[in-house]
Amino acid sequence: MKVLLFGATGMIGQGVLRECLGDPGVSQVVALVRKPSGQARPKLREIVHDDFFDYGAVEPDLTGLDACFFCLGVSAAGLSEAEYQRLTHDLTLAAATTLARLNPAMTFVYVSGAGTDSTEQGRTMWARVKGRTENALRRLPFRGVYLFRPGLIQPLHGIRSRTGWYQAVYIVLGPAFPLLRRLFPRAILTTEELGRAMLRVARDGAPTAVLEAADLIALGAPPAPAAAP
Repeated sequence: MKVLLFGATGMIGQGVLRECLGDPGVSQVVALVRKPSGQARPKLREIVHDDFFDYGAVEPDLTGLDACFFCLGVSAAGLSEAEYQRLTHDLTLAAATTLARLNPAMTFVYVSGAGTDSTEQGRTMWARVKGRTENALRRLPFRGVYLFRPGLIQPLHGIRSRTGWYQAVYIVLGPAFPLLRRLFPRAILTTEELGRAMLRVARDGAPTAVLEAADLIALGAPPAPAAAP
């Protein structure tokens, strides 16, 4: 499987990249980045591209792909609805419409958020915009579109958020994550589980397009050990 990854340097994207690179069924990870990460891994190919609203210059590099894991996102804090719409809906659809044209057999996985408003009519601005984005993605002619709505995510393996106040929250919550996971086993997932869930739906699909935290935890469970002969 050949995978395209957006947001490879963010917290979620780092976790997804780690799982992809460690999966023997993934032959190549193509990461679209604004700046080189400096990583040198046999399966990783980075494409440096500045304009995430126009892919004309790199279209030849975006063919022959089996799955896209779209992990880019911004906080709505301090943004108007128009600004958030541009950086969430418009940016995502610019990539997705190009990819649907070039790779109609692709599976597209979009990291949305818990509480997203599919009606697009609610009072919460970010939830409306996310819902608008999800609905637009579902209308594109991909083989499959899956909308991930994780809640709280526990970063593992030294992964850090690039957003300062997010990272501060994770530092504070770090010692409490084991207890929180026991108290809310269907609400908190790890970057590892999220990455495995993406790979699983890319390969096998899922019963529904919208996948909440509990669904993602189940999909991202480690494979059962092989039975003894």
